[in-house]
Amino acid sequence: MEGRIHSFESFGTVDGPGIRFVIFMQGCPLRCKYCHNPDSWSLCGGALYSAEEVAQNALRYKKYWRGGGGVTVSGGEPLIQIDFVTELFKILKGEGVHCAVDTSGITFNQQSAASVQKHAELLKYADLFLLDIKHIDPQECVKLTGSDNGNELAFAKFLSDNGKDIWIRHVLVPGITDNDEYLRATRAFIDTLSTVKRVEVLPYHTMGEVKYKNLGIDYPLAGVKPPERERIDNARAILGAI
Repeated sequence: MEGRIHSFESFGTVDGPGIRFVIFMQGCPLRCKYCHNPDSWSLCGGALYSAEEVAQNALRYKKYWRGGGGVTVSGGEPLIQIDFVTELFKILKGEGVHCAVDTSGITFNQQSAASVQKHAELLKYADLFLLDIKHIDPQECVKLTGSDNGNELAFAKFLSDNGKDIWIRHVLVPGITDNDEYLRATRAFIDTLSTVKRVEVLPYHTMGEVKYKNLGIDYPLAGVKPPERERIDNARAILGAI
């Protein structure tokens, strides 16, 4: 089976525990206003690789994963290509590799038996899910990403109910997610999950703005500045983040 890959990172340090080989998958159905990889949106971009090719590429770095490292599949939205990710993880687990997924949960449809089955199959081989809670309010989530948060929150519950470790990630954007009411509601939801091992507040930044310019796309958050340290600390305190 082949998957469409945007890029690789050999020595990632922010996408899971330890040193990670990070695979950025191509394609995403969301249009998050703060996305810093708009070049990963299209399902027609990137390059095709077989799961075996990607696994062998990653395993060249296995000696650097002592002490808890491994492989993280990110995006884009990696679970658009869930069959490929599952096959890749089957190979890697056979080599004793710790496997993580960085996902929005958008692909999970609890009303579809086929969707639930595919995600349940992936859970057999994935050790950790880095789950992005985009916005706790469904209407505000539509404004921010183009989609509500129903699938995302349902997937979080699905992971928790199935005993899978979760790291929650939340991007703090002034005027959008940097709101104490929303932050407290996000914390209340997190507290319903039994397998959350870590919560991270990711301060909004503008490093991706140049990519929009190069692609001829208007930057949705033009003029929005990164949050002040006081607001970052406030969000971390409310969410119980590191």
